[in-house]
Amino acid sequence: MSAILCRGSEAGSHCLETEGNPVIIVCHGFTGSKEGSGRAVAMAEKLALSGFRTLLFDFAGCGESEGRWENISLSGQIADLGAVVSWCRRKGFDKIILNGRSFGGTTVLCYAASDKEVDAVCTWAAVARLHNLFNRRAAANEALEGSPEELLTLEGEEGTVTLKRNFFYDLNKHDPVEAAAKLAPRNLLLIHGSNDQSVPVEDAELLYKRAGEPKKLVIIDGADHRFSEHLEEVWETCFDWLRSL
Repeated sequence: MSAILCRGSEAGSHCLETEGNPVIIVCHGFTGSKEGSGRAVAMAEKLALSGFRTLLFDFAGCGESEGRWENISLSGQIADLGAVVSWCRRKGFDKIILNGRSFGGTTVLCYAASDKEVDAVCTWAAVARLHNLFNRRAAANEALEGSPEELLTLEGEEGTVTLKRNFFYDLNKHDPVEAAAKLAPRNLLLIHGSNDQSVPVEDAELLYKRAGEPKKLVIIDGADHRFSEHLEEVWETCFDWLRSL
């Protein structure tokens, strides 16, 4: 078994491997890329040793994908993920498991709420209160009202980024907490760090409280938003859950 690494267009059109079942589709976080600074690739290699296929891809405007970063939106990422899931099904992967980190976790929750054929969902440090996070990052700007095409600057742990105001308007279309409520009876695993300064652990607790069974919440003691010193613990938690499926 081996990992699948996707690159190319918004739909992740080119892959190194195309056969196998099931497949774990991994969604990177805000400003991230499919490689996850090498950590996502390392995880995929470990999963391969346990018999799991993994698909890594870049959202539009990120990494090697087409598009411009300033045009990103949650709706756009949900559509990108839908295209990847459809591609996997055409290739014969009939069991789909979604994994997403941070804003990628939010994306998988919102997508899986409407695609009832997704088998299971796992998130790492997923954002539940979207405006609570992103409005805070844009606090130095004028009020978030005006032309959707106007560029705004956001500050965060990944540095300074610029995107269109439409990003904020689009967030109003989505509610990750209500999306979590629509996942049952499919399996949901929520992983979060107790020392996450970017996305508070309360976000995970909100998602867990609203979700139906079967569900599991794992708080990694002392872990930050990136699980910098706790990656092996997160991997083992995730791998054990996958084996239980």
